Amino acid sequence: MSQAICNLIAQELNVRSEQVIAAVNLIDDGNTVPFIARYRKEVTGGLDDTQLRNLDSRLAYLRELNERRQTILKSIQEQGKLTSELEAEINQADSKTRLEDLYLPYKPKRRTKGQIAIEAGLEPLADKLWNEPQTEPESEAANYLDADKGIVDTKAALDGARAIVMERIAEDANLLEKIRHHLNRSAELVARVVDGKQQEGEKFKDYFEHNEAISKVPSHRALAMLRGRNEGFLTLAMNADPEQEEGARQSYCETIISDHYGISLSSAPADGWRKQVISWAWRIKVSMHMETELMGAMKERAEIEAIEVFATNLKDLLMAAPAGPRATLGLDPGLRTGSKIAVVDSTGKVLATETIYPHPPQKQYDKSAQVVDALVRKYDVDLIAIGNGTASRETDSFVADLIKRGNLKVQKIMVSEAGASVYSASELAAKEFPNLDVSLRGAVSIARRLQDPLAELVKIDPKSIGVGQYQHDVSQSMLAKRLDAVVEDCVNAVGVDVNTASPALLTRVAGLSSTIAQNIVDYRDENGRFEARTTLKKVARLGPKAFEQCAGFLRIMDGKNPLDASSVHPEAYPVVKAIAEKNHKDVKGLIGDTQFLRGLHAVDYTDESFGVPTVTDIIKELDKPGRDPRPEFKTATFADGVNSVSDLEPGMVLEGVVSNVANFGAFVDIGVHQDGLVHISALTDRYVSDPREVVKAGDIVKVKVMEVDVQRKRIGLSMRLNDEPGQDNRSQRSSAPRGQQRQPQGNQRRREESNGNSAMGGAFAAAFAKAKR
Repeated sequence: MSQAICNLIAQELNVRSEQVIAAVNLIDDGNTVPFIARYRKEVTGGLDDTQLRNLDSRLAYLRELNERRQTILKSIQEQGKLTSELEAEINQADSKTRLEDLYLPYKPKRRTKGQIAIEAGLEPLADKLWNEPQTEPESEAANYLDADKGIVDTKAALDGARAIVMERIAEDANLLEKIRHHLNRSAELVARVVDGKQQEGEKFKDYFEHNEAISKVPSHRALAMLRGRNEGFLTLAMNADPEQEEGARQSYCETIISDHYGISLSSAPADGWRKQVISWAWRIKVSMHMETELMGAMKERAEIEAIEVFATNLKDLLMAAPAGPRATLGLDPGLRTGSKIAVVDSTGKVLATETIYPHPPQKQYDKSAQVVDALVRKYDVDLIAIGNGTASRETDSFVADLIKRGNLKVQKIMVSEAGASVYSASELAAKEFPNLDVSLRGAVSIARRLQDPLAELVKIDPKSIGVGQYQHDVSQSMLAKRLDAVVEDCVNAVGVDVNTASPALLTRVAGLSSTIAQNIVDYRDENGRFEARTTLKKVARLGPKAFEQCAGFLRIMDGKNPLDASSVHPEAYPVVKAIAEKNHKDVKGLIGDTQFLRGLHAVDYTDESFGVPTVTDIIKELDKPGRDPRPEFKTATFADGVNSVSDLEPGMVLEGVVSNVANFGAFVDIGVHQDGLVHISALTDRYVSDPREVVKAGDIVKVKVMEVDVQRKRIGLSMRLNDEPGQDNRSQRSSAPRGQQRQPQGNQRRREESNGNSAMGGAFAAAFAKAKR
């Protein structure tokens, strides 16, 4: 491992090099991020899981960079062209882009026009014309005619010389860096509609004539435009000189090229040829290369940002408040095919299933009510979880009437059913419920995700949960890796009851593979519940390393050792024993004795293996063993009589649940089968650059209906309840700090302000809503 890599990462993370070196050694030794973050604080100096994830990602990039560096050095060395100066530049390259720029002149490639010209002996001509402007091109070129080498006239000689210099320009790493720097500051992305596609590509109309600084295009707009191009409705191009008048004869990038080589063009004999070389080099070679590169960089930035949006929303959803171990009736609403019912006990075990038909066309209202009433009473149901899909509001009204008529002591909650159908038809669901109809498995999932969202949602591919932004347009491997990390961090933050967990949940525990997770369940089925963490060592393929990684995150409730129900790692049990013995207490007596524990000083119980951070964590855990970091369970109450978009009226104040957060605002479920959009400008009276400063997925919020488009099913909402529909509510922009008020220019700015004020969106909002559905 390179010391330089660790120093660079330490600088980027603003931590000490020793912390990075320690973390890298732990990662290389096979330790997981959750384990290192939780149980190796002394070693890493307290790096948290976010820092460790960033460290791990950056480490992988820099190691790939270093491997590529060695490959390039070896290649140039074998060509006999590696100078000490070039080697130093390659060793100092801090990005893959810079490294590839330096490698360009030496990269094996097909024979180019420039190479052919060099082979024909035209390099001296190229050098003389480029470096000595007083040379007369035609007369000098006449000295290089050679029919056998294809140089039949002076034009062919001058063309060959031009090709040689153009390739030198296009492969000059330091020049490319200057041009790249200029374009990153000044170049515009130009989007135009493909002629004749205006009507068919209506959803992209905001980008039919759109210009924007390429380095500042927000993620959602970049991905929307890229999708428009991929679907054949838009063309995208780079304008390197947006400040020049249209039709200008020379790009500023040509001036950069001239200045880089110290060339001053005047009326010298060779200046016409040199000017043509510079112009052609820019327009034919460098410009196309830079456009591809900058478009790629824009796409990469947009993908990273979109993936982070997805990751943040997913974390909020997974860490949503659980209703807890309470008997629950899951109701998957439907019309023609009926509503599916599944009753599960406090552990999630399926007790009963039914299908009812309270809605048209069957209209078996009373019979359906009797069935649900009987199930609630028979199984002492505490909660009714209603899926929020088709017929959900009708079903919600049906259940409300049922509760009132039967005087039932039960609470009804609307639950997102995103991904439930995906799970129902999955191999995992078939294995879990081999004798249960696919349609009924969805009702089970809905009930269980109310009891414990995390435990149930880990069974579903995160991409199917419905909280992403353009998730189908980003790198699927990068997305999967990031989402897997989020799920792993959430599962390990909460902890897992080893005696009730599914294989899918156990697989997400640090150190456990899908095979070991299944082996744990098989062992549990064959031998009964685990009574101690140490028994896990008897599970097939769960060796010492896997036990070390997973043991602290697995809980055994009501086991032989009370510490097994906590997050105290078995390796630290001696610390707890020492605390108990020193204070003449037993271990069980320590747990929950808040007054006593708060009087302890962690430093009094440290040793060579366990320092103050770990002992402090142990004391906190003893105070509240197995504490759940998730918030208290709360529910939103949807307004009676507001069941569809057509029931909405501007000015209504409603309660809803934040279903999704994007860069441009938040989507809120107000119970009408179509989420409304609170634009970022309508989230609060103060300036915010990121909607997550105000809301997160799962939050219960009050919103005012600002605008309703029944035909297109678009709902504009505001969380600023003093806003009035139809008035100009742009106080956010005027109150923004001066440095933060910069907005897109020209027609784009006007479109964004219009869209922001109505909270209805542009093409990106429509595309996002479509992707979400």
